[in-house]
This record gives sequence, structure tokens and C-alpha cells, in this order.
Amino acid sequence: MRDQIVLEGLRVECIVGDLPHERTFPQELFLDMTLTCDLAPAGASDQLADTVNYVAVIDAVRQTLISAKCQMIERAAQLAVEAAFAVDARVLEAEVTVRKPHALPGVVAGVRIHRVRP
Repeated sequence: MRDQIVLEGLRVECIVGDLPHERTFPQELFLDMTLTCDLAPAGASDQLADTVNYVAVIDAVRQTLISAKCQMIERAAQLAVEAAFAVDARVLEAEVTVRKPHALPGVVAGVRIHRVRP
């Protein structure tokens, strides 16, 4: 199965970073997520109950990152995957890209991780 829900450009303002000034003021993170799940039931029924509610995933990721106050974007990516897995057991795999656009002048720093549900 290679069905996927694709979420691009999720913007989250949160505390993220290791430097003292980064621990004080929220910064923007941009996330792209690809969730592997079976979309055939929703394709047949046209019912939200038969698919992963991506609005719920977005809300969970946003709230998780705001409350976590991560020091590393690697941790933010891991927490985003865990939030997606927690929302719906039908998410079998998740790939997350986290970008920190203001990490350095003229550079967008980012990480990409891929996890399979244990």
C-alpha cells in the first residue's frame, strides 16, 4: 500500500532552539508531512470516518510543538511523527520535514525523518 495524505506548509510558531535568545521568543517552523495509510475505504465511502482526519493531525502537531519548547529541530520532527501516530492508528508511516527559516541569515535549516509505526 502506498496511499498517502500529504500536508505541506504547516506553519507553527513555537519556542525552538538552543541559544538563549531562542528560548525567549517564538520562531516559525514550517513542516511538510506525508502520512501513509489506506485511503481506499474513504475513496469508496466518501466519509471522513473512513480516513485519517488531517485537521486533527495538524491540530495535534501544532499543540505538541507549542508545548514542547524543543531545543532541536530533530526533536520537533520526532514529536510531529509521534503526534500523527497518536491521532489515528491507521497512520502506518510518517515522513516529516521541519524547516527553520530564520536559523541563520540567508539559510533555511531543516531535517527530514521517516518513521514506521512500531
